[in-house]
Amino acid sequence: MRKGIGLCAVILAVTTLAATAAQARSREAVNLTFATYVWQPTTVTATKNIVESWNKSHPNIHVEIVSVDVNSVHDKLLTNFVGGTAADIAGFTQQGYLANIKPLLPKTLKASIPKRIWDTVNFGGKITGVPSLMQTYNVFANMTILKQAGIKAPTLQKPWTWAQFRSVAKRLTNNDRFGVCWGLRSPTAAIQTMSLNYGGQYFYLQKGKWQFKWGAGEQTVVRHMHDMIHVDKSVDAAATGLSGSAVLPAFFGGKCAMTVQGNFSAQSMILQGPKDFNWAMFPLLKGKTQDQVANPQTYSVSQQSKHKKEAVQFIAYLLNQRNMAKLAAGDWLIPASPAAGVVARRSTKHPGSWKVATASVVHFRKGNWVSLAAYPRWKAEVAQPNFVQYLKGAITLKELGDNLASGWDRVRG
Repeated sequence: MRKGIGLCAVILAVTTLAATAAQARSREAVNLTFATYVWQPTTVTATKNIVESWNKSHPNIHVEIVSVDVNSVHDKLLTNFVGGTAADIAGFTQQGYLANIKPLLPKTLKASIPKRIWDTVNFGGKITGVPSLMQTYNVFANMTILKQAGIKAPTLQKPWTWAQFRSVAKRLTNNDRFGVCWGLRSPTAAIQTMSLNYGGQYFYLQKGKWQFKWGAGEQTVVRHMHDMIHVDKSVDAAATGLSGSAVLPAFFGGKCAMTVQGNFSAQSMILQGPKDFNWAMFPLLKGKTQDQVANPQTYSVSQQSKHKKEAVQFIAYLLNQRNMAKLAAGDWLIPASPAAGVVARRSTKHPGSWKVATASVVHFRKGNWVSLAAYPRWKAEVAQPNFVQYLKGAITLKELGDNLASGWDRVRG
């Protein structure tokens, strides 16, 4: 994921609302503190405008924005919550910092977001965050190169399978060009997200404990990626040392025909690519399904807040279809509300990539790991280094699975 989304540098983002102590008289104004790490200028402006509009129309419930550095968002929130070691919404929920807002959710807000996305913020029947924006991993293509090779682009009705993607990538590889540029320095989010194409959940509840599993569903995508590097030679082996953004100059320069990126990279194609660059974002790759993980940005209410009802009212306003579309457009992320997706498509000069992005909402599913408090540590300490070692060819697929399993047993405690 991208830094600042929570996905999709792919960690779960949490924004909190905490009410101050303005509470004596019944008609006294309620003051809400809105701590947010949004940093894209377009999203900052959209957020500011939404809050100003709210404050004008709700004089008795005043919202104040407090900007938090994306690199220290969790430390800032923990300071507000007074200590602790939580790292994301699952951890914050487990430690009791976030309020259960399920009884306070307006019916219109609840109905606007699909149940499978609500499932990502449901912890034992308690909802501690409202999903907003998400990301997918997509293939981007230099259409000039594909057309010269006589290759037709996939469509929403006929997406590429992984086998077709590998075949095309190999066909487009030659002495001067790789079929795919893929930044795999931090590959865990992409691997796990796309593993849902084959039903790979990695973690399964057995006898009351979350156990790690290394089956065909978990192995298939990472094996495809490994073999594209070492067998097909269609992905530059230098990929394991590069970030996603670091490979874009090669893509723009025709040194590779395709790249795999978060869908938000459509913004980079527009802003950073050559003016005459002919590109397209393709629909999600398909294994058994096109499923990918819903790991959304969320908006939560502090358990400490004395004005939870008013805080949820503001969240509902912030995430109505018009406002969610504005926030989505600012970050080039996918709104959790399909209706907001329609608004976003109608409001853009680049409907093609937005059509593909918003059509992906039906393929979002919960990844079991999203709810596990120990997952962020496992991802950082175990998954990232071991996935990289496998993609480099330094360990076998079996060794990878063994290392991931033993690492989970260690960090889970």
